[in-house]
Amino acid sequence: MTTDNQNIRAIGSRLELLCDTWLIDTLSDDASLQLHHPERREVALVTDRPWEGNMCGYMTIFQDGERARLYYCTGRFDPDTGTFQPSNTWIAYAESRDGRHWERPELELHEVEGYRRNNILFVGEGPQQNGTHGFAPFKDTHPGVDPAARYKAVGAGNNSRTSGLFALVSPDGIHWSLLQPEPVMRGAAYDSQNLAFWDAQRQEYRAYVRDFRNGVRGILTCTSQDFVHWTDPVWLDYPGVPEEPLYTNQVLPYYRAPHLLIGFPSRYVERPWSPSIEALPEPEHRRLRGSVHPRYGSAVTDGLFMSSRDGQTFRRWPEAFIRPGPQLEGNWTYGDNYQCWGLLETPSDLAGAPPELSFLAVEHYWRGGATLFRRYALRIDGFVSVQAPLSGGEILTQPLTFDGRQLHLNFSTSAAGGLWVEVQDAAGQPIAGFTQADCYEVIGDELERVVTWRGGSDLGALAGQPVRLRVTLKDADLYALRFK
Repeated sequence: MTTDNQNIRAIGSRLELLCDTWLIDTLSDDASLQLHHPERREVALVTDRPWEGNMCGYMTIFQDGERARLYYCTGRFDPDTGTFQPSNTWIAYAESRDGRHWERPELELHEVEGYRRNNILFVGEGPQQNGTHGFAPFKDTHPGVDPAARYKAVGAGNNSRTSGLFALVSPDGIHWSLLQPEPVMRGAAYDSQNLAFWDAQRQEYRAYVRDFRNGVRGILTCTSQDFVHWTDPVWLDYPGVPEEPLYTNQVLPYYRAPHLLIGFPSRYVERPWSPSIEALPEPEHRRLRGSVHPRYGSAVTDGLFMSSRDGQTFRRWPEAFIRPGPQLEGNWTYGDNYQCWGLLETPSDLAGAPPELSFLAVEHYWRGGATLFRRYALRIDGFVSVQAPLSGGEILTQPLTFDGRQLHLNFSTSAAGGLWVEVQDAAGQPIAGFTQADCYEVIGDELERVVTWRGGSDLGALAGQPVRLRVTLKDADLYALRFK
């Protein structure tokens, strides 16, 4: 086995998720990368206030000190007349102390629908309500940022195709205004939740926006140094998977490994009317929507997962991350399963269990009088794992260099299963004292377990040298690893 110095992965002490093949040289036939699915939890918020409506969505959540913030767009479809009410497009706000229970403060900033005591914080500017469509805010951690623009956002107008994408700023996340009267981007459709953020890893602002290519909905990206002047957008690449219509993108740096960008796009599937469509929930309401436009009745949406190391080329899983689920009232409809932009770390329901990742997704879109925002939960780092059955499988990493003295694993095994780690030199020869035979079997289910060999866990003498890891798994999952 030979080593190309250009293929040595310098991972230092950073966390590496096994959600792609970047760190992997080979997988045995019995080992594979396995996409995991979040668990449905409670309904976190019902948009039942008179100024909200049954077409609320395009949610953003992020932790800000001791509180979590939630922003969302309001909207309404009248099921009696089969019409939209586009003038009711405002930005609503909620807060949480635990990421699970949300409160809507009475901001008293804008009178809407005859109510002043409401949670509406922005109604847009001008007759097109510039800045409200797909409003996506973030807290800017750029060093030296102007305190008056500590919070930033992008949003389009009601006619996003002609209005372009506007930049917004706020000193506190509550009081918002346009950064300038003109849009900062033009030329795309922007008819979705477009977003932008400060990418601390790459020291630039990065945006992801929606447009059409050959009539298919898709995602572009561009960058900026000042949040006003942006590079020409380029289309995202998804090697090895077919082009599919994607509505939202929800790309963000993963907070535990910010060199890795992860995304949760919504997949739009337009189907012809058929007996199978008739068999889905609420067929009468489906026919009503179909009378406005056929796709409103027969199109369906689900959620996907993807990841990238350069911001443009993504490994996108073709299988759904979030399926519509059991056929109940309020699901299997175009507009459902749109995931929020952002992740929160929240306490587990199980006493003594580690925290988990939580996010919100839309249910009950444009039916009844309200939208439901349901919480989903996932293991921390648990998007994808290397998985093998009880008969066993192996992963061999690319040559890598590391900093630190111990190897930590995020893993899970069955009672009969286990993991063993062998450290090899770059040419693939086992290093004395760190062979598979020397490794104590790793069993259990932890976010961070130190691997130990018969001589101990100290790998410090190998730090900075190219090594490979050969991991044997039996009825086990390996989600992530790091040295420290």
